[in-house]
Amino acid sequence: MPELDLPQRQATDALMLTGFWYRALPADQVHRHRLHKAMLLEMPLVLGRDRLGQPFAMRDACPHRGMPLNSGKFDGEQLECPYHGWTFDVHNGQCQKIPSLTSDQTLKVDRIYAGSYPCEEQDGFIWVFIPDPSPQGAGFAKPAEAPDAAPQVEKITGKYKTAYLTANMPVSIDHGIIGLMDPAHGPFVHQAWWWRTRHSIHEKKKNFEPIPNGFRMSAHTPSSNSAPYKLLRLYADADSITTTIDFTLPNIRSESIRAGKYWFSSLTTVTPITRSHCRIDVVACWNIFRWLPLGPELLKFVFSKFVEQDRRTMEMQAEGLKHNPHLMLIDDADRPAKWYFQLKAAHLEAKRTGQPMKHPMSGPVTLKWRS
Repeated sequence: MPELDLPQRQATDALMLTGFWYRALPADQVHRHRLHKAMLLEMPLVLGRDRLGQPFAMRDACPHRGMPLNSGKFDGEQLECPYHGWTFDVHNGQCQKIPSLTSDQTLKVDRIYAGSYPCEEQDGFIWVFIPDPSPQGAGFAKPAEAPDAAPQVEKITGKYKTAYLTANMPVSIDHGIIGLMDPAHGPFVHQAWWWRTRHSIHEKKKNFEPIPNGFRMSAHTPSSNSAPYKLLRLYADADSITTTIDFTLPNIRSESIRAGKYWFSSLTTVTPITRSHCRIDVVACWNIFRWLPLGPELLKFVFSKFVEQDRRTMEMQAEGLKHNPHLMLIDDADRPAKWYFQLKAAHLEAKRTGQPMKHPMSGPVTLKWRS
């Protein structure tokens, strides 16, 4: 008898990847002359802005006795630990002063560093680069440099509107990401009269292709069962509307919609906070309906409905995951989730061996599902 094609069982490992940029906080929440706490990859950070408004990110622990630095004094350039007054440059973490030292003691203060991380402001968020951890016993050293700039939303033309939203999810980074790329939950989780209903389910076929560190849903015509796309086609008076969606490690989903001279772009990230808690951040830019006075507010309202539906769903899922059930992934709807786990494994293997990463996709693939 032929072997049954059983669904693949899949357990998530919640392993959080280092060596990448992550969104830490919305930029409008980080003010001058104030220190702000954040958590990334189970690591406490303290964020702020210097006198010129440039953001910085440090590990929220003094290298002396582990005192949280967020409760220290900050003068716009240097941060003073509240326990013993050790003072650090906020951009490179280099120690500037240890008040307890006497004049005849020769400790080289400038060789001591608090944890400090590359930090950039991009598209309304403060991004922090989390490097690979140093070997055990290496101690603190000069901060690592990021190999590239923080990601940003694609902008097609010079004039556009922008909006963002954020939502906490009580699940691991893996569940957050595969929920983000799941194509089959829409008619059940995101039902709305102005979007789609369960009765609009039909078969879909999409082409995918490998890209560095990820995969792409190739440019395609958006779903015919979506009311907003029908409205966009009328508004844009375009012969065609195309959507392209990319996923790249560690956590980035970028989408680009083109309709003649009009466009919409978004960059969504799933940020690992702890092993059982992540956060979804969405930033969108567009020139569609740019004249509409409440355009950003309306789009944010629509997006918030979607994200809140996902949040409630993952809240319920978290209840089931407490009991460590067996999980499975099926073809074709769950193939992107399988690629994610394979990409993650390939990335870690390449780091372990020092060899080039072996992409799990050998070429273009066509997937079919109903949604």
